[in-house]
Amino acid sequence: MSQPIPGKSSWPELVGVLATLAATAIAHDRPDVSVEVLPPGSPIIPDHNPTRVRVFIDNNAIVTQTPVIG
Repeated sequence: MSQPIPGKSSWPELVGVLATLAATAIAHDRPDVSVEVLPPGSPIIPDHNPTRVRVFIDNNAIVTQTPVIG
């Protein structure tokens, strides 16, 4: 099993992946951050949080944007 990746801050390889798989991969790479899965139309507070990764998905639960810390 691979090790967490402490410095990783974005996951472009997860665009097009199911949300559950993406959230699991992010949590594995960075267990120190929380993962928020956001469906279309979710209200977003435009703040920066260095311990959060937002995962934007479509109506089929597919990741539509590169998840990044913030």
